[in-house]
Amino acid sequence: MNAIKYIILGIAVLMYVLVIVFQNKKVIFTTAAAILVVLLGTFLPDIIFPLPKDYPLSSSHLYAFVHSFFQIINWNVIMIYLGSMIIAALFLYSNVPARIADNIINSSKNPGIAIVLILAMTAIISIFVENVATVLVMAPIALSLCKKLKMNPTYFMIGLAVMSNLEGTATLVGDPPSMIFAAYANYNFNDFFIHKGTLSIFFIIQAGLLAGCIYFYFFFTKYSKQKIEVEKTQVISYVPFMILLIMIFGLAAVSFIPTDFPYMSGLFVFALGLVSLLWFVFCQKKSRQEVWTLIKELDWETIFFLLGIFIVVGAIQEAGLLDDFAMFLARICGGSKLLGFIIILLVSVLISGFVDNVPYIIAMLPVAGSLALAMNMNRELYMFALLIGSCLGGNLTPFGASANVVSMGIVKKEGYPMKFSLWFKVAVPFTIITTGIAALVLWLLWA
Repeated sequence: MNAIKYIILGIAVLMYVLVIVFQNKKVIFTTAAAILVVLLGTFLPDIIFPLPKDYPLSSSHLYAFVHSFFQIINWNVIMIYLGSMIIAALFLYSNVPARIADNIINSSKNPGIAIVLILAMTAIISIFVENVATVLVMAPIALSLCKKLKMNPTYFMIGLAVMSNLEGTATLVGDPPSMIFAAYANYNFNDFFIHKGTLSIFFIIQAGLLAGCIYFYFFFTKYSKQKIEVEKTQVISYVPFMILLIMIFGLAAVSFIPTDFPYMSGLFVFALGLVSLLWFVFCQKKSRQEVWTLIKELDWETIFFLLGIFIVVGAIQEAGLLDDFAMFLARICGGSKLLGFIIILLVSVLISGFVDNVPYIIAMLPVAGSLALAMNMNRELYMFALLIGSCLGGNLTPFGASANVVSMGIVKKEGYPMKFSLWFKVAVPFTIITTGIAALVLWLLWA
């Protein structure tokens, strides 16, 4: 390993350590690391980021900035995330999800079934809406039901968090890790359903969802002897729901357009987000302050976090560090497909239980792909294992995912401080069951 590899590795390790220790300041550290990498590339042209053969030497010092900004940063992912966040925020504003949940409660035979159906609905919404936003819209419904049943809301809120994390993996727009995976693997929206004629990650996750619903049905069976009704929430407008459907079916249609343009889906979702904002301003007659509040409350932290991570991991990859790590794992596995599968899955679950899964999955996707190719197998087997482990592993601890932290904050406000023992009682069996079932289905389909 040459000196440059050591320098890049040192920057990355320091950044990751600081991000883990100071979670609330993670954007500062990723941005600083990205700037440092670009500055090194500026002063050491053709070393950090190798120059293309036809690149003019007179502009070599600008190459690090241009290459990082236009090629390493995946703007398609950024635009999809930003546009879908706007649409999701207005979907929640419309009260459509709350109205659907009310109908579920009133049509259920008993609260136990209603709880499971609400958790299943939470998962379904999370397929297309960011996990934290999903928890926030479903929390009032869960709390209202808990008050009527005179039950501790802690278990229900844990259920909302872990179910939203589970299904955020299922589609291209569900969560940042899925968008990052799609960008690396060159997957379009439809590839999440069928790829190479084989059932893809969406259906693998649904096996986990089914197992999760069965788990929660038995967990909440003690509430199966009552009958309860709730007042129906008034829907503000169905327009955001229609825009959400347009986004879903539009992404599916865009997947069939034969083009090498890399930003087609991103521009489509971002444009829909702008249309949604225009509807909010002119049709809902919202003030400038209300529009600014909506925009300001979007998850900008994750956007800037991704920008920094893309650059740092891009430098790691171009320095050859990820290839080195893939070869190291290959030696550990000794050519065993099953051992490699288990290692990637378990390591991903354990790390994601304590560390943000976005930088982890950005760094590890090329490793998983290279390892699979080195062992002469479908790269999907290991990359899907990485995606499942890193997303479902976030359910393991109360701080493993943003939705978990939000759910803990909600129950604390209700006068029920979250205890680790309560979280582990619900989430650890859930994580083991759902990850195990999803991994089994993945192995049967792709091994």
